Amino acid sequence: MKYSLSFLLLFVVSLASAQDITKMKWKQLFNGKNLKGWTPKIRGHAYGDNFGNTFRVEDGKMTVGYEAYDSFDERFGHIFYKTPYSYYIFAVEYRFVGKQANNGPGWAYKNSGIMVHCQDPATMHQNQDFPISIEVQLLGGDSTGERTTCNLCTPGTNVEMDGKLFTPHCINSNSKTFRNEEWVRAEVVVLGDSIIHHIANGDTVLTYQKPQIGGGAVSDFDPAQKKDGQLLSSGYISLQSESHPVQFRKVEIIDLSRYYRKRK
Repeated sequence: MKYSLSFLLLFVVSLASAQDITKMKWKQLFNGKNLKGWTPKIRGHAYGDNFGNTFRVEDGKMTVGYEAYDSFDERFGHIFYKTPYSYYIFAVEYRFVGKQANNGPGWAYKNSGIMVHCQDPATMHQNQDFPISIEVQLLGGDSTGERTTCNLCTPGTNVEMDGKLFTPHCINSNSKTFRNEEWVRAEVVVLGDSIIHHIANGDTVLTYQKPQIGGGAVSDFDPAQKKDGQLLSSGYISLQSESHPVQFRKVEIIDLSRYYRKRK
């Protein structure tokens, strides 16, 4: 079933007063000028080391590029926003551009992601590939073939679907295919440890419940950070570098936490 972000917000705004609703506006997390508030963590490098200027701003867009890489060599990267969140709506407008980095894995062609409920990036080991987190997988298509976006992947995590624990690493959404260098708006509604919705260009394309630590698909992590079965109610947000150049022209959030505090 597809439904709009506005429909999902009906539940949220029902918790708020009319005055609160008028204040429910997007906060820009990317200023279009620099990476203030954002810190990279690239595999094989220390937290804060922006190897090869992987993450930068070009023409007002947050850009991920690999010109300094002779070979990608599984240097998966993430750029983290400074503030953790629990109840929120997060959105990016993204597109894939150019050619994949040399020796990038085949599955990473036109592949990036929004990572939510991330572990504190300061707790990641230097050679850790992905943060323990929930991934809203962003994919691009070519002129032919079908390839959905706003899929779910689970590095070091699991979720529930239809009341049952879902343990495969990834599952496709029911989105359409967005082709070539088309701009796409991806949104994720995160309501603590209860429910998460993925939205592609206004259509809800995937929903699941009870995000929690568990499963595999993450390496070189600190075992103390992976307490399997622990529900994820909050965490950091990051954007990926997985070997294909990608641009983000908008990165924004609506913090819903104050409405949920009113319910308690």
